[in-house]
Amino acid sequence: MTNTTVDTPLAALLTNKRRVSALKALGVLTVADALTYYPFRVTDPVPVRALAEVRFGEKMACAVAVRALRVTPMNARRGYRLEVLVDDVPTAAARAVQPRTAALVFFSHRKSYVDWMASRLRAGLQLVISGDPSTFNDRLQFTHPDILTVAPAEPPAAEPQLAFGEPAVQPQPRLRYDVDSVAQGLARATRPRPVYHANSRISSEHIHETIDQVLRLLAGEDPFAASPVIADSAQFGEQFALGEAARARLAEQIPDVLPEPVRTAKHLMHRAQAFCAIHEPQSVADFKRAIETMRYEEAFVCQCALLMARGRAATSNAYACADVQLRDGYIERLPFALTNGQREVIDAIGTDMGRAHPMQRLLQGEVGSGKTVVAVAAMLQAVGSGHQAVLVAPTQVLAEQHFHSISASVGGRVPVHLLTGGMKLAARRKVLAVAASGEPCIVVATHAAFSKSFQAPNLALAVIDEQHRFGVEQREALRAKSERDPHLLVMTATPIPRTAAMTWFGDLDISWLTELPGGRKPIRTFVIPEADAHMMADMFWHIRRRIDEGERAYIICPRIEPDEAGDEPAGEPDTPELLDDAALGESAEPRPPLHAVVEIAERLQSLPQFRGVRLCTLTGRDDDAAKARIMADFESGATPVMVATTVVEVGVDVPQASCITIFDADRYGLSQLHQLRGRVGRGGTDSWAFLVSRAEPGTVAQERLEVIAGSLDGAEIASRDLELRGAGDVLGDAQSGGKSSLKLLRVVQDARMIADARASAQELLAHDPDLAGHVQLAGAVLDFTRGNEQYLTSN
Repeated sequence: MTNTTVDTPLAALLTNKRRVSALKALGVLTVADALTYYPFRVTDPVPVRALAEVRFGEKMACAVAVRALRVTPMNARRGYRLEVLVDDVPTAAARAVQPRTAALVFFSHRKSYVDWMASRLRAGLQLVISGDPSTFNDRLQFTHPDILTVAPAEPPAAEPQLAFGEPAVQPQPRLRYDVDSVAQGLARATRPRPVYHANSRISSEHIHETIDQVLRLLAGEDPFAASPVIADSAQFGEQFALGEAARARLAEQIPDVLPEPVRTAKHLMHRAQAFCAIHEPQSVADFKRAIETMRYEEAFVCQCALLMARGRAATSNAYACADVQLRDGYIERLPFALTNGQREVIDAIGTDMGRAHPMQRLLQGEVGSGKTVVAVAAMLQAVGSGHQAVLVAPTQVLAEQHFHSISASVGGRVPVHLLTGGMKLAARRKVLAVAASGEPCIVVATHAAFSKSFQAPNLALAVIDEQHRFGVEQREALRAKSERDPHLLVMTATPIPRTAAMTWFGDLDISWLTELPGGRKPIRTFVIPEADAHMMADMFWHIRRRIDEGERAYIICPRIEPDEAGDEPAGEPDTPELLDDAALGESAEPRPPLHAVVEIAERLQSLPQFRGVRLCTLTGRDDDAAKARIMADFESGATPVMVATTVVEVGVDVPQASCITIFDADRYGLSQLHQLRGRVGRGGTDSWAFLVSRAEPGTVAQERLEVIAGSLDGAEIASRDLELRGAGDVLGDAQSGGKSSLKLLRVVQDARMIADARASAQELLAHDPDLAGHVQLAGAVLDFTRGNEQYLTSN
């Protein structure tokens, strides 16, 4: 027990390996993971009542005495039943009501469980029970109540029994008791209880039990001893009635991360005290204050990490790129005029790149706002100054599109090379050799740019397109490719509210492109109830008319193939992270299967609206050569209708595309719907987006679709998405596929807290830029940086 630390694996502490496995599935592997597996709510305090004061439908707590118990097999079905007869004579007398009897009933198909429960009890033993009262055969009953055994004043004279008058077959072990007195038991049974996200393998109660045990182990106490609780939790450590030595050990094992002046000024709890108040709250107020403490800690650590990263970048060396002649010539030859926003961002980037320390800028732009033009201008400034530039795209399709469009736009004035994982070895080696030579050029690459074989000693600028597909670790990997730190421009069309951008990209300067280039027309968006056959038919006839006019149409499905066994994605790389029932605000009733590419393609071929029209399909399972062929046929009009998964979400640019239909639209995040909608209307034609939905009127899912149908403002849509779904789903955590250090911070609701934490962090770092005087905070910042290799991961 004395060697337990926050880094101790739970597998080394728990003897129940099934529980260890169940917790591992929840991402809880160590003591630290357990402490930061926060409950999502606490229950209301449970009232104490006598059995005669019972109110059906309301949970209650009561002190009772065991009169008898028996274990019987259940005849109607397999399993066993433990029935415990109790009365409340002392409680009734204290509350001046008539005493009453009740039955405590426990069922299980495992006799071992029923025998174990029975072995804890005996006639005459006092219990504190907590549960929901009901009646059965006109008798008051509590089914599977929580029970706490109360230690008797004197040891029992006889061994416990398993049934009426039936002595135990084998000698029973000495009983362990949960509490020392009825008062302690009632205090424990009536206080708020934390409720955790659980699953079929482990209950919230068992999660709570495990966390209670690790807290006791950290404090150096026996986790199986009685846990007396007192009502006043103002003194740190009293949640567990810890002695002075135990409180000191808990504070030593869970040291504060926040600097003492910051914690005191904000009236926050000590970190160890906060964990106790979260997992063993004495009141709802204690729980809320503890959650606010940990939430502020997350904000503070996050902002320290971002500000320190920004500070390090400001002191490193980069190639100064001051020659803008090549860039300006490119802008003059463009067949259209830049928007004011594009001009301002290009000028800001030009100023940053002219300095000898690396630029770090995030460019956020609406779908189709012209971010690529800005990126090409920046790369030409690097090449014109005698250096190299690399543009990294998340998919081969997007990389090839960038390569062809950039090659055409620079007109042979600058060497442009393509580097992808799917290239033939000889062509790949040739591009790698050019990059390694330091020859001024532009390299358009996929993830191949992060491989060890790619070296560009003269690299002055790295552009990362669709930042949400890459992590901070990959951004950092590009810094090692050059002899100096390259200037960094990261771009995203995923709408990010300003408060979220401050949280996730606080180490970058942020620019927004909000104007659409001239000639772009607003996309008209309609919600189509799938059950309305007339509207569905009209939609398909409209698409046919647009195809007859020489335009193209996308049909998007969340699945590749039908899966009748379940409703969730089958794990394809391009399958969206669909929203669950809680996010949709719907009941747990079975939903119809999600639509699939294969199914919808067959259905469309049979419709009169598409008679004589060739369809193509595109999914993440297609190899690179097939994707290129399919895209070429779609662009040429040989197959003017494409049925696809969300693989087309990013970067697919077909100017003739004017219609997009998204099946099961009610199951997508708003930001992803906005991204998909941006695939049409890129050629200046009228364009339409149809959101086919099976959402019920009045549900959150329907409300979300009304948001996307009523707005083309990406920032507004992102804010509403965050409000309706929560930051964890939209900006990381659940969808990142990796561990995240942010578990409580909410980027919309906590905007003021984030700003306050940033100001406090700036003040601290101004006096201690390396956190040399704050060892625990420095360690937390390092953990945060490692844990959040993807600051933004959004569909």
